[in-house]
Amino acid sequence: MNLLVTPEGLARLDGDGAVLLDLPFADVAAMLAAGEGFAPARAARERGRIPLGELRAPLRRTGAIWGVGLNYLSKARLTGRPIPDDPILFLRPPSAVSAPGEEVVLPVDRSRQVDYEGEVAFVIGRRMHHVPPGEVWDGVAGVTAANDMTARDVMAATGTPTLAKCFPGFGALGASVLDLSEVDDPESIAVSTSVNGTVRQDSSTAELIFSVPELVSRISRFAVLEPGDVVLTGTPAGTGQDRQVFLSPGDEVEVSVAGVLPLRTRFR
Repeated sequence: MNLLVTPEGLARLDGDGAVLLDLPFADVAAMLAAGEGFAPARAARERGRIPLGELRAPLRRTGAIWGVGLNYLSKARLTGRPIPDDPILFLRPPSAVSAPGEEVVLPVDRSRQVDYEGEVAFVIGRRMHHVPPGEVWDGVAGVTAANDMTARDVMAATGTPTLAKCFPGFGALGASVLDLSEVDDPESIAVSTSVNGTVRQDSSTAELIFSVPELVSRISRFAVLEPGDVVLTGTPAGTGQDRQVFLSPGDEVEVSVAGVLPLRTRFR
């Protein structure tokens, strides 16, 4: 099941349209927080079919968004940085989440080096604390696309990932959330990013330095992961930083994750 959020409520993707579901939840994160995974959506009465149009953020009500730096072999090779011994983890505030298709304002008074980072994001389905890697997949509910935007000059000046990633709209998630049970191989999910129609990133989670079970297990040793929380997986080579070409007004970035609706973000 592939879930999305429309102005009329939660819906499941159905071909080139969507089927509205009779559910009381404002978004997918709120549904997962109920603790039953995708079961409420599978059992929900259908309210009718609508065309795909304006979509809202399916995970705006997430409690926590965990990110990781330098987690793709291609990125490490390109930068020449050593492979980290432990994941470089950070938190992004939910207030930075933007909806699919949203127009994000570039904070030109604070940064001239805003960058895109196409990523595969996993959504937690049950409470996890001190979970060993071998049990992580049982607690993951779904997968979606993320654009983990970063103000590179802010990062360099402050040394703080959260400050470089907390601007309004910098945490795009969506456009849909795919039930993990429908993913053939969760260890190898394709991700690509295009800027103004030109592909700049093309990889898969098979190239991760720290796998999803390793990442989630590591986080759960220090913090409690709740249903609806999001864990990002890092970005492959091909960001604007790699080419020293950053985002400008009028640019459009599209992040494609296998099985998920494309996530588009425009900038002004």
